[in-house]
Amino acid sequence: MSSELNRLTIAEASAKLHKREISALELTRSCLERITALEPRLNAFITVSEKEASEQAVEADRRIAAGNAPALCGIPLGIKDIYNTRGVRTTCASRILENFISPYDATAIAKLREDGAVFVGKANMDEFAMGSSTENSAFGPTKNPYDLERVSGGSSGGSAAAVAAHQCLGALGTDTGGSIREPASFCGVVGIKPTYSRVSRFGVIAYASSLDQVGPFTKTVRDAAIMLRTLAGVDRLDSTCSARPVPDYEKALSGDVKGLRIGVPKEYFIDGMAPEVESAVRAALKQYQSLGASVHEISLPHASYAIAAYYLIATAEASANLARYDGIRYGLRVDAEDHNALYDMTRAQGFGTEVKRRIMLGTFALSAGYYDAYYLKAQKVRTLIRRDFERAFESCDVTVTPVAPTTAFRIGEKMDDPLTMYLSDIFTISVNLAGLPGMSIPCGYDGNGLPIGMQLIGSPFSEETILRAGDAYERSGAFTRREPAI
Repeated sequence: MSSELNRLTIAEASAKLHKREISALELTRSCLERITALEPRLNAFITVSEKEASEQAVEADRRIAAGNAPALCGIPLGIKDIYNTRGVRTTCASRILENFISPYDATAIAKLREDGAVFVGKANMDEFAMGSSTENSAFGPTKNPYDLERVSGGSSGGSAAAVAAHQCLGALGTDTGGSIREPASFCGVVGIKPTYSRVSRFGVIAYASSLDQVGPFTKTVRDAAIMLRTLAGVDRLDSTCSARPVPDYEKALSGDVKGLRIGVPKEYFIDGMAPEVESAVRAALKQYQSLGASVHEISLPHASYAIAAYYLIATAEASANLARYDGIRYGLRVDAEDHNALYDMTRAQGFGTEVKRRIMLGTFALSAGYYDAYYLKAQKVRTLIRRDFERAFESCDVTVTPVAPTTAFRIGEKMDDPLTMYLSDIFTISVNLAGLPGMSIPCGYDGNGLPIGMQLIGSPFSEETILRAGDAYERSGAFTRREPAI
């Protein structure tokens, strides 16, 4: 029985733990055994915290026995290696932080720790969250559990793959331009990016501060609601974090979408999209209509400018954020004759190719003579994109789109063509620019058995609505999850 415990959902495992049918230690060992069995073939983890996880599980069992334990107590989770985690190596998948041990917890980690969650390890990712495939990791790519020759998506590919392969029951990711939703789609799991400011970013290693957002990967929408309930809320350590009260997201899962107005942006069904992706999303929309929702076409006229605007804003912010890695304060230090040479050599050896590319792009966009022409114009386009969504949500409650134009592509297929790689995020980037909540849920498979994701987008702080819509689709039985090949 213990070998199958890792296949439980968070809701199922929590119920069994509180009924004392299983122990947190048994559950954790089941996940750790699964990690041992699949690594390094899958390469979902950079660091496995076997000793720490076992200790946390023993403590969780004590709390459960005392009768005072939250829903996540004793639940084994994977943590994207972008979260500072006290006493644990935190690398951001970069050689420049390869041996960095964090002295403190990110707020999201502190909240999960307070609830008694168990951390089985730090998940692989694109270096500094820069990528769409987890091929930019200094520790090698994470493979897709459905096909080990395919990418897991990025930048949170390790977290998505770990959940899909039952190495943990849930995981933390971050999303700057689709880095939760795209890997969730590629790996056939649920991934939600909350409204910007809904969850604290304190202690999350920064890529682009006005775009980054914390969110969970789970096997079901209900599990996502459970994790988000713990993660959300005000934080005095993050001045951008909203003080809005946190609803009980799980209570919103009524299964009823009668009267829900779904908008389908015509700009998101483009030439070049895989026919199977479009068919799966269109079929899901028909299912919503059968459940009592209405579906109508909307327009987001500035969507075509989103990628250009994003890669100016994000790289500009990355250029400023990554300046702190200089070989002086922490991380890798390559000794040299003077300070300038020390900076140059440390960064040359510590940063990977994609990180260097984005730093150079951002520095150029912010340089004298180019700021107004590029960065300022991109910010104006960002405003237009946000206003497009505001107008759209006057006539709809939820927007439904594909997550990505294709299913998971082959490892190495796009590494030599950065522009083609950037287009993988064409349907997700606008959500970050507008600061909206977005969620990927599985809705089908292509002819190769690779998962297809559907994206649900809501107005600011409408996580309850997109969770309710996603849960209703899950309950309808229109989609049956297949276990990955691994």
